[in-house]
Amino acid sequence: KRLEEIFFPGNSEPFMLPRTSSSLKLVQSLRDEAHRFAITFHRSLRDKRTLQTELTQIDGIGEKTAVKLLSAVGSVKSIKNASDEVLSKHLTAKQLAALKKHFSENGNNNAGT
Repeated sequence: KRLEEIFFPGNSEPFMLPRTSSSLKLVQSLRDEAHRFAITFHRSLRDKRTLQTELTQIDGIGEKTAVKLLSAVGSVKSIKNASDEVLSKHLTAKQLAALKKHFSENGNNNAGT
């Protein structure tokens, strides 16, 4: 950011704008806005990727419930092995039934592979 060089397509020599130029300020603000937009977009993609767990694929269990379960119990493996009593503190009866059904079906599919 020390040297504000502007490169144009087909020209290997940079174009230098004077430090006091209002055009330079405009180019800098455009660059900063594009950078802010790219960072915000990347963060949103990263957040979506980190919130995807096996739990969010179960009907009736959304992201908030999944995060609550993971923070309380620890991991998906721990949730699979947790007792109904522990899980019922964080889930409704319908959610608990869906969770148990998902893990029993998923456990049978993985046993054959």
